[in-house]
Amino acid sequence: MAVTSSASTSLARPITAGIVTALVGVTSSFAVVLTGLAAAGATPAQAASGLLALCLTMGLASIVLAWRYRMPITVAWSTPGAALLAATGVVEGGWPAAVGAFLAVAGMILLTAAWPSLGRLIARIPPSIAQAMLAGVLLPLCLAPVGALVADPWAVAPVILTWLVFVRFAPRWAVPLAFVAASIVVTVHLARTGEALAVASLIPSIELTMPTFTWGAMIGIALPLFLVTMASQNVPGVAIMRSFSYDVPWRPSMLVTGLGTALSAPAGGHAINLAAISAALAAAPDADPDPRRRWVAGVSTGVSAIVLGALSAAFVALVVLAPEGVIPAVAGIALFAAFGSAIQQAIDDAGERLPAVVTFVVAASGVAIAGVSAAFWALVAGLIVRFVMHAGRRRPIS
Repeated sequence: MAVTSSASTSLARPITAGIVTALVGVTSSFAVVLTGLAAAGATPAQAASGLLALCLTMGLASIVLAWRYRMPITVAWSTPGAALLAATGVVEGGWPAAVGAFLAVAGMILLTAAWPSLGRLIARIPPSIAQAMLAGVLLPLCLAPVGALVADPWAVAPVILTWLVFVRFAPRWAVPLAFVAASIVVTVHLARTGEALAVASLIPSIELTMPTFTWGAMIGIALPLFLVTMASQNVPGVAIMRSFSYDVPWRPSMLVTGLGTALSAPAGGHAINLAAISAALAAAPDADPDPRRRWVAGVSTGVSAIVLGALSAAFVALVVLAPEGVIPAVAGIALFAAFGSAIQQAIDDAGERLPAVVTFVVAASGVAIAGVSAAFWALVAGLIVRFVMHAGRRRPIS
């Protein structure tokens, strides 16, 4: 009996760490995902389906990888990818074309697993340019809380104040608690207006979409989505795990996340990938002093993500019923840290600063040319400027 009790106690800590990882990951960025899917043309029902599909596939992927390799490997949705969708908007072909782009991203991730040279090719894109593109994509979303506060201070101020207080005293919970504040604001709004919430709208369901493939969606969504997912999620995710002495198996991870993205795409899921920032919650010593037991946190994260998927329709109902500006404010503050990190990495190297600035400006402009989003043209512009600046220069002899 004592042995059983001791075993249960030893597993309680990593299990709790996994639950916290899933809660923080989902509640801090679901608003960004829903914003991105809606911007790409999804109806509320299709966005709820996408959120559910992402929770299910990233949960299953976490369980499979953590269990198989006995590491606290966790899988998340691509938050920067969702921000990219929000900045890109509806492309030619509408939502079915966006779903086709999601499938193309899955194919490219699987190709990365089968052909490691593709991963090395992506690694050759200067980090400053990749991060500048991401920063430019994030900027409009990060500005949303400012405009929302001016437009509706009574509804938005409680959300921002909650975030500000907890970013000081409990940074990990600042965004989730800002979401709780937003939920209270919505509840008060419903009580004042007398709007009723249909119980049927809270039941999660899957809505499949027949994909179409258009040139604009492939270049404007699929390619930038793939690049930002790899550069801002998968590569840092591996590095963070390595900092805790875990050598993540690259090919199996890309295979599992590629298959997961392919499965979720017809249901509206844009992409899943190795967790980056939230990866530390399950892999750090706080999850368990014994690194050999932390894999339990990875499994717990996956199970918790699947359970949270049951709330996907409720999350969408909250977004639909919220006063205008409240959800964009939550999404914006959820991206502050990512924006700050991207800006820092973009301008950190003085020799790469000008190409990075050009990339950032083009991405932030939101201008689409020939039906192709600004994110793609930002990469092109930044690489051209960098090529012109460095053409003919000799590399220093090491």
